[in-house]
Amino acid sequence: MVTLPAGPADGLVRSLPPEAYLADFAGAEFIDWFARCSAAARCRVTRTPLAELRRWRFDPDTGNLAHDSGAFFVVEGLEVRTGYGPVHAWSQPIINQPEIGILGMLVKEVDGVPYCLVQAKIEPGNHNGIQVSPTVQATRSNYTRIHQGRSTRYLEYFTDPGAGRTLVDVLQSEQGSWFLRKRNRNMVVQVTEDVPATEDHHWLPLPELRRLLRIDGLVNMDTRTVLACLPADTFPASQPVPAGDAASALVLSTTGRGPALNDTAAVLRWFTGAKSRHELSAHRIPLRALPGWRATPEQITHENGRHFSIIGVTAEVGNREVAEWDQPLLYPEGRGVVAFVIKVIEGVAHLLVHARFQPGLLDGMEMGPTVQCVPENYPDGPPRFLDYVLNAPRERVLYNAVLAEEGGRFYHSQNNYLLVEAGDDFPTAVPEDYCWMTAHQLTLLLRHGYYVNVEARSLLACLQSW
Repeated sequence: MVTLPAGPADGLVRSLPPEAYLADFAGAEFIDWFARCSAAARCRVTRTPLAELRRWRFDPDTGNLAHDSGAFFVVEGLEVRTGYGPVHAWSQPIINQPEIGILGMLVKEVDGVPYCLVQAKIEPGNHNGIQVSPTVQATRSNYTRIHQGRSTRYLEYFTDPGAGRTLVDVLQSEQGSWFLRKRNRNMVVQVTEDVPATEDHHWLPLPELRRLLRIDGLVNMDTRTVLACLPADTFPASQPVPAGDAASALVLSTTGRGPALNDTAAVLRWFTGAKSRHELSAHRIPLRALPGWRATPEQITHENGRHFSIIGVTAEVGNREVAEWDQPLLYPEGRGVVAFVIKVIEGVAHLLVHARFQPGLLDGMEMGPTVQCVPENYPDGPPRFLDYVLNAPRERVLYNAVLAEEGGRFYHSQNNYLLVEAGDDFPTAVPEDYCWMTAHQLTLLLRHGYYVNVEARSLLACLQSW
C-alpha cells in the first residue's frame, strides 16, 4: 500500500497555505513568488443581479442571456431526452460558448529537469483568489481582444508554429453538464530560448508542480487538463513512489510496462458499444421555456433548490487584461465527488472507467471517473459506487484533495477528488457501462480529443503527484 499525501487534514481550502505546510511540497522560490503575488493581488467580486449586469441582456423573445457584443458566451436552455441513467428527460440552462480557447503551457529543460512557466491567475469564480494556472489561459474572445484590454502574454508561442517544439496540441472538452459542446485547445510547447517570466509568471520544475496537486484548491483545472495530456514518457515522474506492491502497480499503470486486462481494441469496442447502446437527444430551447426553472431579475434557480443557479457578479481584478467587468456565472449547489476506484490486476493498477453521458458533450459520451456526482442531487439514493469510495478505509485512499473547477465560468465550484484502492471484495466483473483500464491506456487516448472527460483528466494528473 502507498498513500499519496493529500491536502490539509481539516479539509479547509486556504487562499495561501501556511509556509510550513507548503514547504513540504514546494521550494522556497515558488513560496516567495506565490506570496508576493498574493500580497499584490487586487480582487473584489460582488454579487450583482442578472438584470443589472453591464453589457449583458435578456433577449426579449427567447429570454437567453447574452453579451451585447455577441461574443463570449450565451446562457440558454437545453432539452434532454435519453435512455441513459435513471432520469430520461429534463431541461436545464446551459452555457453556450462555441469558440475554442487556448490552454497553453511553455516548458523548457534546465540541466535535464523540465520547468513549466506557470501563472498566478485570479478568476471571478475562484473561491480563494489566486490559483496556479498555465502560461496562457484565454478564450478566443479574450485573446482577440474583443474586450479591448491588454494583449495576452506569451500567446505567440502557441499561435506561431515556429516559436517552439509542440509536444501536445489537442482539442479537449470541458464540463459536459454545464457547457454546450465547449472545447479548448490543450497545448504544451517546449522552448530552448530564454523566456523571461513576468511578475505574474514563474518557471516551476514539473515535479514540483505535480506535487502541488496534493494541496487543496491551489492548481487550477486548466493546468490539470494540460498536464494530463502530456505523454507519460515525455517527462516521467522523476521521484519514485515508496517501494511496495501498490506503488509498483501504479508505476506500471502510468508507464504502460505491465499487462492490461483489456487491450486497446477491446477498450474501443466497449466504448463504441456504450455510445451505441444509449439514445440521446439534446436540443437548444429558449431559456424562458425551461420547465422547473425560475428566472428572476436576481438569478435563475431550479424550483427544488438543487443542481445549480445562474448568478451575476461584478469583478475587479488588478492583474487581468481588463480591470473590471460584469458577467453571469454558474453556481453549483453543493460540493461534488470525483473518484477513480483502482484495482491491482496481475500486478498493474487498473482504473474503473465509466462511459459517462453528459448532454453538452460534442459526442454525448466520454470516458469518465468511476464516480462523478454532487451527492445532494440524489435524494432518492446514491449513484453506483459513491458509498464505496466515501466509506473506504483511510489506508485505501491513495489521494484526497478538494480541487476547484474553472473559475471563469463557475462560481466557487469544487470537487473532492479521490483515488481509492479497491479491496479484495471488489469484483473484477463490472456493469456494462464500466471498464478496467490502465492509466497509460487513458493517456494514450488523450492524444485524441473527446475520449476522456475533464474530471477524469484531472484525476490522471493527480495520479502523477507523488
